[in-house]
Amino acid sequence: MRKKISSEKIAELANVSQSTVSRAFDPKSSVSAKTRKKVLDVANEFNYKPNALARGLITNKSKLIGIAMKEKQNPFYYEVLSLFTQKLKEYGFSVLFVYTENEQIQQEEIAKFWEYNVEAIIITDAFLSSEMVKKLKNANIPVILFNREDEDLQCNSVSSDNIYASQSIAQYFYDKKFKKILYVSGKKNTSTNRDRFYGFNSFFEQKNQKIDVIESDFTFESAYQLTLEYLKGGNHPNAIFGANDITALGVLEAVKEMKLNIPDDVEIVGFDDIKMASWPNNQLTTWSQPLEIMVNETIKILLEGNLLTNKRIKIKGDFKFRKTTSNK
Repeated sequence: MRKKISSEKIAELANVSQSTVSRAFDPKSSVSAKTRKKVLDVANEFNYKPNALARGLITNKSKLIGIAMKEKQNPFYYEVLSLFTQKLKEYGFSVLFVYTENEQIQQEEIAKFWEYNVEAIIITDAFLSSEMVKKLKNANIPVILFNREDEDLQCNSVSSDNIYASQSIAQYFYDKKFKKILYVSGKKNTSTNRDRFYGFNSFFEQKNQKIDVIESDFTFESAYQLTLEYLKGGNHPNAIFGANDITALGVLEAVKEMKLNIPDDVEIVGFDDIKMASWPNNQLTTWSQPLEIMVNETIKILLEGNLLTNKRIKIKGDFKFRKTTSNK
């Protein structure tokens, strides 16, 4: 087996210092174009790749971004992870992913981020205590919340404008003069569900119109079973808003099982615009989250370097009309 060549040997062959070899692989470093080319030519000849962890010890910049996620069943978060990995790579960053099975991220899970000296942590649907955020800040590891916000946590956040979105969905149902409306919720303790319910329900409260609510948990199975029970109980809604697409797809399956005509008997709207929403058997109308813009805004915060502020960015999405609404 061929022995892996060292950075010291590359430096010797290129007639530069070892630190110059390390900096030559950083596009933003002050190494001249001529020196960079000389180092990279030698490195390519010997198939040399720098050790990211070793370089991080030298430069105190690991070029690693931690991402913590809980919900692995929702395809939306798979799309989030894929897009972050792709976009961060364009800026020379790698992703260290931690999946947590707990509602709140534990000390031992965060320890992995410390161990690898990540430059920042992006938290999606998992919870982080204010004490943990403070510890991370003290260690100069800032936290950015993605697709959620928490006013109690002193950190940056990037999310959809969930209240605006749910009010827009409510306005659409109201303009269609629907009288029997159902909201199928997500997890009660999440900011996304809280804001979506608030925007939707408060709109109808202002119109003196009561809506029905099913408390679900953002999963297909729960939304399907609970909606089926609701419909079998003799309820006949004109329109249903599912708190996310997976919820709305569960609702859709229950409505189909009850042999109701979609969209003539009942219209269904989801939230996220995951790829499954556009599948031929689904054709779900949904509120499309501006995912790429949200990811870009998160990376912009990272690149600006002003990570210890408490910037809260909310981005408006728009309707994606398909066949579960009539759009007349």
